[in-house]
Amino acid sequence: MKSIIVSMTVAAGLMIAGSAMATDMPAIAKKNNCTACHAIDKKLVGPAWMEVSKKYKGDAGAEARLITKVSKGGSGNWGSMPMPANDPAGKKRADMQALVQFILGLAK
Repeated sequence: MKSIIVSMTVAAGLMIAGSAMATDMPAIAKKNNCTACHAIDKKLVGPAWMEVSKKYKGDAGAEARLITKVSKGGSGNWGSMPMPANDPAGKKRADMQALVQFILGLAK
């Protein structure tokens, strides 16, 4: 129980810090609250977007898979912390696609 409380406290602190450090993030990332868990160059709650970009560089199917992952959420690819669904109804697909394209473009 204590570890859950500590984890939640750390995550909340990182969310606040992530929001403050997200100056290089595109507006779409801020609008969708991605900055609460992600930074471009360092791991916060979720992986650094540069690491995501490097992992999927040259993978032709990565964009479609990542759009689904960002939209519907999931876990297991970058640790035990699950990523919440950001667009489970599919109403913000253009936003999700633009965001994934930005992330994948970082390693070019």
